[in-house]
Amino acid sequence: MMKTTPPLTVKARTQHDAAAHPARALRTGRRSVSNAPHPNPEPNPLSEPNPAAFSGDVFPSVPAAQSALADTGYIANTELATAIHLAMKLTRPLFLEGEAGTGKTAIAQALAQALDLPLVRLQCYEGLDQAAALYDWNVAAQLLELKRDTGADLYDERFLLARPLLQALRHPSGKRAVLLIDEIDRADAAFEAFLLELLSDWQITVPELGTIEATQPPITILTANGTREIHDALKRRCFYAYVEFPSRTLELDILRTRLPQVPAQLSGQVVDFVQALRNEGVFKAPGVAETLDWARALVALDAAVLDPTIVDATLGAVLKYQDDLAAIRGERARAILNDLSGLQRDAQVLF
Repeated sequence: MMKTTPPLTVKARTQHDAAAHPARALRTGRRSVSNAPHPNPEPNPLSEPNPAAFSGDVFPSVPAAQSALADTGYIANTELATAIHLAMKLTRPLFLEGEAGTGKTAIAQALAQALDLPLVRLQCYEGLDQAAALYDWNVAAQLLELKRDTGADLYDERFLLARPLLQALRHPSGKRAVLLIDEIDRADAAFEAFLLELLSDWQITVPELGTIEATQPPITILTANGTREIHDALKRRCFYAYVEFPSRTLELDILRTRLPQVPAQLSGQVVDFVQALRNEGVFKAPGVAETLDWARALVALDAAVLDPTIVDATLGAVLKYQDDLAAIRGERARAILNDLSGLQRDAQVLF
């Protein structure tokens, strides 16, 4: 009597298909060993963050926040320091909007330095998707595991490649991370919707693994340059602050703090000239970053004061568009210098 082969069980059939068609198994997201449903995750108290649990990562007051940031070289006015303090104390993401070059990105860097925490940066761009922002699977390692025929689960966390958002939820250092989501307005609107789960519950869903929750909710900073409107649903989950160009006094403090080697007279002239340029109606008003770049360039040329020749030669450090350069270089630059010289003479007479 002929011996009949018993039909394959579901588990055996899955192993057989995965071995025969590894690429198809990976594409369809099927596990190679077990098709048992992922167990329901236990409730995590971190889905409702308790601000008191992170008191070590929170500045005790607004002046303390200003002082700690100043120690890193970042000079924040009272309004901005208050927004930072409240966002951290209430464990809310901080949404910073403003012109490019006003120091929004530097805030996250200064916070990470002041608190001795790791910085995780996600630079947004058009077409950004979950594979680049959240996680991906190490397909090469999965295929090698299939060839070895160990029976291991191909969708184990060992094969998970953590991208910035997942790194921020569970940083390898074990510390709470500072998460910078930079220039969110460059990403598509669909990516904003994806962020809602992360910013609401500090968790993300991986279909093959289930819900992954934050070990500690990251200190989260989102920045936007105003190139498009951000959806209200995303803004409502954040503490909002608009970062304006600094006043003359604040910008001079920033320049002297960051570049103490710049001569005092030159520092004042650079700040006054940049402040004047912002009122000239140029296509791209220079930010603080351009102020610092120009001061560095002038020091590299051993300039002690501004004059028409050195301004025309180095104006490319401040203005980044040809039309702006053509409009300012030459007569207009000399007129600005003359106006600033007149203001300085008037100030000397008054005092």
